Amino acid sequence: MAQLMLQAPHTRQLLQQAELVLAVPLSATRLRERGYNQALQLARALQRQTPGSAVLHSGWLLRLADTPAQVQLGRTARLRNLRHAFAIEPRHAAAVCGRQVLLVDDVMTTGATLAAVANMLLAHGASAVDAMVFARTPLPD
Repeated sequence: MAQLMLQAPHTRQLLQQAELVLAVPLSATRLRERGYNQALQLARALQRQTPGSAVLHSGWLLRLADTPAQVQLGRTARLRNLRHAFAIEPRHAAAVCGRQVLLVDDVMTTGATLAAVANMLLAHGASAVDAMVFARTPLPD
């Protein structure tokens, strides 16, 4: 999947411009169920295949709430569902300030998750936040 992502326009440029690469975290419950974070696996593979890329930090983002599944929710409901769901690990909060961050996730539906994480990072002083996903679900008709 990372190989396919690297073939997309601007992927390598985003990886090279980023100072920090962060994967969208799963809740502890979902991580136990799955056994791995698919976004983190993608971020690791992207970093391995991009020499000189930014440093990946796997424990910097926290998912504070095990939010209900969002599959049937529209964008507004998803944003409300994700309010206060993410945080920066307190020991690393200062290191985000003034840095360009690249978020990695597996699938984007409405963009609510990425927006919630990006807004939280910007509120903590990140200079810019870009996002990269493997797949984008079709937009509703």
